[in-house]
Amino acid sequence: MSDWTPEPATTPEAAPGTGSHAPPAAPRATAPGPPGAPGAEEAPAPAPSHEPAPPAPLGVPRTPTGHAGVDARLERLADADHLAAHGHIEVYEDVHRGLRDELTALDARPAPSPTPPYDNRS
Repeated sequence: MSDWTPEPATTPEAAPGTGSHAPPAAPRATAPGPPGAPGAEEAPAPAPSHEPAPPAPLGVPRTPTGHAGVDARLERLADADHLAAHGHIEVYEDVHRGLRDELTALDARPAPSPTPPYDNRS
């Protein structure tokens, strides 16, 4: 007879044929040391925040069109940079309404009268 006995498995997945679906064991902590040293452990990452990020400007440049009314409406878009996402729709709707009014005003202007024909036969 032999005195040999198998060593017990250290993790459930290491024991063949057990059929266990237990999660793997947590890694062992190592002693802190200088960064990059063997056995040194990095500081744990901070827990993720579930709060929305604060508003931040998108940095999209607005090129002047040369039409004062249109340029004023486009500058209104900068107001959305300081609002949370749910506040953007009010700004976008206001700008859209203003641009539509500007276009309507252009259509409502009387068309320039045609230049009278010039008769150079004289």
